[in-house]
Amino acid sequence: MSIQIKEVKTRSDAKQFVNLPFGIYKGNKFWVPPLKAGELKSLFPETNPAFDFCKAKFWLAFKDGKCVGRIGCIINEEYNKKTSEKMARFSRLEFFDNADVVSKLISTAEAWAKQQGMIGIHGPLGFANLDTQGMLVEGFDHLQSIGSVYHHAYYHPHLEKLGYSKENDWVEFRLTVGEAAFEKANRGAALIQKRYGIEVLHFTKMAELLPHSDTIFNILNDAFSELPYVVAFTPRMMAFYKEKYIKLLNPEFVKMVKHKGELVGFIIGLPSLSEAMQRANGSLFPFGFLPVMKALKGKDVMDQMLTGVKKESQSTGAGVILMSEIQKVMIAKGMKFIETTGIFETNQNAISNWKNYEHIQHKRKRTYRKMF
Repeated sequence: MSIQIKEVKTRSDAKQFVNLPFGIYKGNKFWVPPLKAGELKSLFPETNPAFDFCKAKFWLAFKDGKCVGRIGCIINEEYNKKTSEKMARFSRLEFFDNADVVSKLISTAEAWAKQQGMIGIHGPLGFANLDTQGMLVEGFDHLQSIGSVYHHAYYHPHLEKLGYSKENDWVEFRLTVGEAAFEKANRGAALIQKRYGIEVLHFTKMAELLPHSDTIFNILNDAFSELPYVVAFTPRMMAFYKEKYIKLLNPEFVKMVKHKGELVGFIIGLPSLSEAMQRANGSLFPFGFLPVMKALKGKDVMDQMLTGVKKESQSTGAGVILMSEIQKVMIAKGMKFIETTGIFETNQNAISNWKNYEHIQHKRKRTYRKMF
């Protein structure tokens, strides 16, 4: 029987779209389910402020009456203005292992992109740079971090057969915070802090952190402005991600630094929630909330989610101080592993920081590109 494509229009369609990966990855011990409520919100203009500057459509694929695949296509108009290139983004691609299914999904997204006057398509990419991006191409036997992605090993070969080629890669590392690396980081940070007069802000309660959340996004806007796929956070986007991410953090794992009286940098770590989110299985309520709250206190792994330092302060070594400070929290809690959640493989400055640690580069995710 042929494959039918259906556009997502109703709430019921959207629920099918969100639920599909739970079937595709059923029994996979490395996949970490997202929260279904958040995924649903991302699909509709009334709950996702990225639609202020994006167009998007989403589709489902059916075979013999069963939902077997999904895809989205996004046009981020602000990013296209920034790059002066009319590109669409394919997004949230998931499918059972069937060449006809993925071909039909991709051709559907490509056809809509062409109708919108685009000259090509790249992805997987989301609405903005805190949305899901990249396809896993290495590291299928490692547990996904909640700030990253997981895909079956059959995904990327299907994509490459359809004419897609590598655009960019992110690499992910696991670092072991041993005593020697910890002491070296502390010594270096102390020297930098004294030389530049950098002040560190610590947080113990969410009420202390929340007033600084807009500052965190403003620093990100400055620090990441030249990176691929990035557009500036609007006030509405800041409010959206404050609810989605900031309020779920453990404030002890967030550090900020001041230079000459101005907040110029931050680091956000998070005790790994991967196993807790697997137990939650897509919903915090009624039972998923407890394992997540327990995991937030910290066990042995910290996910290094985001680090940002304003361009004018990057030469001060503020990033070294931030890394040192968050490791102090880890050591105090008996944690010894850091999972980095995606660094562009071309960012050798950041990657060279890991030489002081026992480390492995264990995961790689990729964006692909195809011109029409």
